[in-house]
Amino acid sequence: MMTITEQAAQQIRAVAGDSDAQGLVLRVAARRKPDGSIAYAMGFDVADDKDTRINAHGVEVVVGPASTELLTEAVLDYVELEPGDFQFIFMNPSDPHYVPPKGDDPA
Repeated sequence: MMTITEQAAQQIRAVAGDSDAQGLVLRVAARRKPDGSIAYAMGFDVADDKDTRINAHGVEVVVGPASTELLTEAVLDYVELEPGDFQFIFMNPSDPHYVPPKGDDPA
C-alpha cells in the first residue's frame, strides 16, 4: 500500500487541527486520466468498511477500493518545491509520467 512520509503526516495533522476535521480520516483517491497519468485527490472524510486503512506517523489515511491498485507503491510527501512554496506531492511508479527523484550524488 502507499506510504506517507513524516513531513506529510505532520502537515496533515496541522491542517486537521486548523479545520473541522477532528474525528475524520484523510481520504486519498486516484484515477487514471486519458493520457495514462494519474490524478490525485485528498480530503477529510468518514472511513468506510471497504476502505484500506493506513496509519502512518499517527495519521489515519484511507483509500477506497477503486484507488487501491493505483496507489500501491505511491509515496505521499510534503516538500518545498521552491523557496516558501510547500506542497503535497505523490511519487508513484505506477504513473507513466513519474520520474524518480535524483539523489544528491552528482554521478
